[in-house]
Amino acid sequence: MSSTPPTTLPRDHQDSYELYDRWCDLWRGDFRHADDILDPDFVVHQARPDGTDSGATRGPARLLPEIEQTMAVFGDITLTVDVGPIVDGDLVAARWTLRARYTGGLPDATAPVGTAVSFSGHDILRVSGGRFAEYWTCTDVLAGLAQLGAIAGPNGPGILSPSGV
Repeated sequence: MSSTPPTTLPRDHQDSYELYDRWCDLWRGDFRHADDILDPDFVVHQARPDGTDSGATRGPARLLPEIEQTMAVFGDITLTVDVGPIVDGDLVAARWTLRARYTGGLPDATAPVGTAVSFSGHDILRVSGGRFAEYWTCTDVLAGLAQLGAIAGPNGPGILSPSGV
């Protein structure tokens, strides 16, 4: 889904839409524009399941390996923007869904390689100087882990619903 804005938006809003499109490209594995869209002091604000401090992730040099590590267990990735992006001043927000196939390598996962996985999340990014400077995210990591059998879902180990999705 493209997040191309209507042509009636102010130029700074159009720029924010374009930045978010490039941001989504990062999560699809395309890092060509990372230095163009991320401030050198870019900082992540995220509640992490392992309790580590997300604030230690600063700048593209720290963020991109984390994206690579996250995406290493998935293939056939499709990232869809479900809502937004919504631009308000220097903030850009969106809800997205990631669909992929499990390629293996996640500790404690019991799902076979090739298992379809789908989970959603929200992004809020602050723009400064034409680049993203801060990132707040809330991702349904538990849904993804349950689908891979790494944790118990509400309907039993690795099952989120009777259909397994």
